[in-house]
Amino acid sequence: MKFGVPLGLLHPAAWKDVAVAADELGFESVWLPEHLVFTTDLSTAVYPGTSDPGIKPSTPLFDAPAYLCSLAARTSRVRLGTAVHLFALRHPFVSARAFATLDVVSSGRAVCGVGAGWYRGEWDAAGISFADRGARLDEAVAVARRLWSEPVVAHSGRFYAFPEVAFEPKPVQHRLPILCGGESPAALRRAARLCDGWISMPHTLASIRPQLDRLAALGGTGSVTVHAYELGGPEEVPSWAALGVDRLIVRPWRRGRDAVTALESFAAAYGLSPPAAL
Repeated sequence: MKFGVPLGLLHPAAWKDVAVAADELGFESVWLPEHLVFTTDLSTAVYPGTSDPGIKPSTPLFDAPAYLCSLAARTSRVRLGTAVHLFALRHPFVSARAFATLDVVSSGRAVCGVGAGWYRGEWDAAGISFADRGARLDEAVAVARRLWSEPVVAHSGRFYAFPEVAFEPKPVQHRLPILCGGESPAALRRAARLCDGWISMPHTLASIRPQLDRLAALGGTGSVTVHAYELGGPEEVPSWAALGVDRLIVRPWRRGRDAVTALESFAAAYGLSPPAAL
């Protein structure tokens, strides 16, 4: 089992120290969420399944691939992922360039977690149709795959069109992994049919099973990453693996200031050790 660390659940001031600790302790990956912009009008900011705004407009936002590039310079082994990047909120050139750059500067450690997004406000602010975000994401991912692998690319699609272009440098990884986040039927179909795997919302062993059944029914055979913030202990890990989960994003701390110490305790309890450098 691979273990990841959700940096987005910590104050940004802690991200560097926690990422370095994760790298040194043998955690497989660190993850950042992202939004492009928050509007002050909260009427479009109700998080699905709740009645409350899912954002605070004053929250500082960072460009996730750019910030992960800075962490790449401070680490040598840990993978650097987004959970998730709103790939279709930019032109595919922009997101494809960002992740190719991250993969090059990290020597092949980028993981591109993508999602269609839930927060209408930033799409409206950017002048991009919220209703079309899923179809736009599908096309953007297909374009990025070509940009990352083909010598020259021309494209004419529903949302994007451009003449033949060259796109260098290519990612270091032969196939930079794209994982799809979300649990809607459309998100699960995207994960199963277009991407290299799926990233879940927070779950327990009991609550994850219906989602995995739906994913399997759609033909999903890729990587499965689950946010599992409340693991019962090392003895629980084989049960996750038996379900086909190959990565758990864990939060062993109760208070952010204790994160590094908590990671040390988790690594000792779960038998983690630093892998060989890539």
